[in-house]
Amino acid sequence: MPTVDTALIVLAGIALFAAFVNGAIGYGFSSLTVPVALLFYTNRILNPAVVVIEVFINVYVLFINRDGVPAVLKRVFPILIGLLPGIAIGAIIVASVHPGWVKLGTYTVILPLILIQAAGWRRPIRSAWTIGLPFGTALGVLYSVTTISGPPLAILFNNQGLVKTEFRAGLALVRVAESSVTAIVYYHLGLFVAESENMFLVFIPSVLVGIPLGAYVIRRLDAETFRRICMSFDAWVVGFGLCTYFSQYRKRRPPPTGAGRMIRFFGHDRTFPATGRTIRRACSLSPTKRSSEDALCCGAQVRMARSCRFRCPLFGR
Repeated sequence: MPTVDTALIVLAGIALFAAFVNGAIGYGFSSLTVPVALLFYTNRILNPAVVVIEVFINVYVLFINRDGVPAVLKRVFPILIGLLPGIAIGAIIVASVHPGWVKLGTYTVILPLILIQAAGWRRPIRSAWTIGLPFGTALGVLYSVTTISGPPLAILFNNQGLVKTEFRAGLALVRVAESSVTAIVYYHLGLFVAESENMFLVFIPSVLVGIPLGAYVIRRLDAETFRRICMSFDAWVVGFGLCTYFSQYRKRRPPPTGAGRMIRFFGHDRTFPATGRTIRRACSLSPTKRSSEDALCCGAQVRMARSCRFRCPLFGR
């Protein structure tokens, strides 16, 4: 486990890159920051800091794309309505569910979304209310649990045929609403802690430098190619985080004792040609050196060995 200083340095670096991407394509701060930050922090600590900084980021993006708001307001209104119950449900999940399960769920859900977006999946979507309400509710749950909503929003708006200004305006409008409401709900649930404040202070300089730099550089690059590169990198980061989670989970599991060894006795067996039956090798230590449960397990092995006419190391036959 790295020290706090190392974790904050890594967090500042990935936040700077994520802010650069957000300034270039209009989204991506949380979808790039969260998978890396979850290697060091839990959602309960990380989410409040990300939500607050995203309020300011999305207000800025909405301001510079304000000309496209009238064209997309009717399209995003059903999504805004559906956000409210979803955010409440997601915030309760963050506050009540074990952080390990929330972290696993975050990695598992966002990976296919990022892959679909990176692949450039297209399918025309026209009915705003039929799709918007359930989509908004699901998006609210997703955002309040993971603070990530850019990939599904980008997939939806791309399939609705929005132009660049309308796309960014609609994206910013939804994200301003969801980040503001989520911050309020987090506050009432008491999720803002001192560690979240420290992370927020780390995000501020990264955002102030990264967003203007990204907006400047994207003028000299192909936006679609840059977006796919960033999303592919994000998918790799999420996959790495998921593998790391399972690796840490395996290391945290205690060794089996008693009943656990009995399960292993029946689960990991060996076949003996003399009888065609399968048993596990009898234990080599005497029952007096084991716990009572282990002694019972050892006795069961010995009795099965005798029934198979197998020479047992304890009794010689």
